[in-house]
Amino acid sequence: MGQAREVMDRLTESLTSTPDLKAVGELFAADAVAVTPDAGEVHGRDNIVDYWRQMTDAVTDASYESVYAAEAGDTAIDEGFYTGTNTGPLPLPSGETLPATGKSVRIRGCDIATVEDGRIVSYRLYFDQMDFLGQLGLLPEETT
Repeated sequence: MGQAREVMDRLTESLTSTPDLKAVGELFAADAVAVTPDAGEVHGRDNIVDYWRQMTDAVTDASYESVYAAEAGDTAIDEGFYTGTNTGPLPLPSGETLPATGKSVRIRGCDIATVEDGRIVSYRLYFDQMDFLGQLGLLPEETT
């Protein structure tokens, strides 16, 4: 196992079961950039930790089921399912929040992390936002 794989595995562990946001911050370079489907580009370690804080506050019992894990040079790739229950508020891009729904989610996603000198410098996260919102019951009902 190379450094990228080790760092990615530590990130996943730090975001699930018993979240440790201090450990998450230690895994990212100060000038890291994360690209997310819901917040767009997030620049800098502190902002990336804040991004993850919102998710760990909203889904406090998160777990991760790996489907595929790979490493190529300085980059680790994970595909799997993020599961948990929405027990905390969900922040909106407007700054407002939605109250917890109490609903369970199981979202398939993909993470790609590029690591230099033991820290993530570039991180990409992909998941289907519509699937996430639908599982939370936050999409309008279809009319036919």
